[in-house]
Order: sequence, then structure tokens, then C-alpha cells
Amino acid sequence: MLARHLTRFCPLTRESERLLQQVMDRLGLSARALSRILKVARTIADLAGAEHLELVHVAEAVQYRSLDRPLPG
Repeated sequence: MLARHLTRFCPLTRESERLLQQVMDRLGLSARALSRILKVARTIADLAGAEHLELVHVAEAVQYRSLDRPLPG
């Protein structure tokens, strides 16, 4: 999925958009990281049969993002 498709295929609820903004602010995520989270959240929502990306889908995708990062030390 290209970046231009994200707004069309990854519509967010207000709650999920708010969570994503908080995560971006706290973690300082890049646009690339944001698009990767949205793509994973879209997959999670598809598996759940949901049309929109809800809070639980975005939260789960963010958790997977944290597993993708190396541990400090």
C-alpha cells in the first residue's frame, strides 16, 4: 500500500486518531513509522472484519512497533 492510499483505506476513528497522535508525540515517530503502524493496524482491522481502524487495532499495532525496536543496553 502506498502512502497516498493510507487516508482512503485506513480511516481512523476519533479515539484511534487521538491515540496515534499521543504515540507520535511521545515516541517522536517518523512519517515512515506512522505509515507502517497504520498498515499493520489495517491488517488487524481486516482480520477482525472492521471497516475503520478502531482504538484496539491501532493500540495493537503500536505494541507490535515496540517489539520491532532494539532493547537499550
